[in-house]
Amino acid sequence: MAPASQILINCDMGEGFGQWKMGPDEELMPLLDQANIACGFHAGDSATMVKTIRLAKKYGKAVGAHPGLPDKEGFGRRLMDIPPETLYSQVLYQVGALEAMLRAEGMVLSHIKPHGKLYRMIKDDPKVGDACMRAIKTFNVPFVGLPGTAHEELANKYEIPFIPEFFPDLWYDDQGQTVPIL
Repeated sequence: MAPASQILINCDMGEGFGQWKMGPDEELMPLLDQANIACGFHAGDSATMVKTIRLAKKYGKAVGAHPGLPDKEGFGRRLMDIPPETLYSQVLYQVGALEAMLRAEGMVLSHIKPHGKLYRMIKDDPKVGDACMRAIKTFNVPFVGLPGTAHEELANKYEIPFIPEFFPDLWYDDQGQTVPIL
């Protein structure tokens, strides 16, 4: 984990599908410290995941998993009624797939940062938070989340290293919570 005085820049990447490109991954990768690679549920697919891993490797960047809800139509930003145990298995599935691809490319998983509505559900719903953190603990890497929220509390509860983050492009309320985009 970085010293408190250091700021690392991470970016969500690999969110395209097949030939369709989402975002300027090639242009941004040299500017980052860490790439959060979509794991195929909210965005991305197996070919895009491998391509993005190779791009990160080319530039010597750390790679984290960016699991999301199974919601490609809504880009993982819609609330879905999914039982916590199903979310547990979905997080294991997504992160496990990325970890295997990283290993095949001679890289290691650096961190886990959930995407969109899953990120918020972990923070706002204790049962979802517990289920997802049990899955995340399996990978023995830090969790990236909002400081001073259930993200940090759950990471401490499950003895998962915690990396606090902020979003310079989002709005925050008086309690330091992000204001939902959708």
